Amino acid sequence: MNNKELIRRFYEVVVSGNLVDEIPQYISEDCMLRTGDDTSFIGVEGMRQHLLAVRKTYPDYSMKIIRQYEDGDVIISEFIMRGTHKGEFIGITPTNRVIEITGVDIDKVLNGKIIEHGGVANTFDAFWNNGLIKPA
Repeated sequence: MNNKELIRRFYEVVVSGNLVDEIPQYISEDCMLRTGDDTSFIGVEGMRQHLLAVRKTYPDYSMKIIRQYEDGDVIISEFIMRGTHKGEFIGITPTNRVIEITGVDIDKVLNGKIIEHGGVANTFDAFWNNGLIKPA
């Protein structure tokens, strides 16, 4: 499987299906989280904890890759995440509404595994459009 297929399978099958036992097949033990110019260690366990935390807020969430771009060993994926808001998130009480959040993930692949992960989710628009946040 090429790098784009690997990333698509990770998000659309493993993440969407909550197949946390398969994470080590896709995430390097040395995986770093990139935020702007900063990097920090996340590894397999950090990725597992992150995905489980999202699952607490949106227990049925799934991800769909809309389009992907490849630049060497870096894959940029535009996605839509959809899930029912059943858990508290940053102080926002669960609404039981289906929330759709768009975003972009940037993953670097080395030897068939994600060695670096970063990205953004457009939570502001999703929360605004669903009345979860209001003007000050």
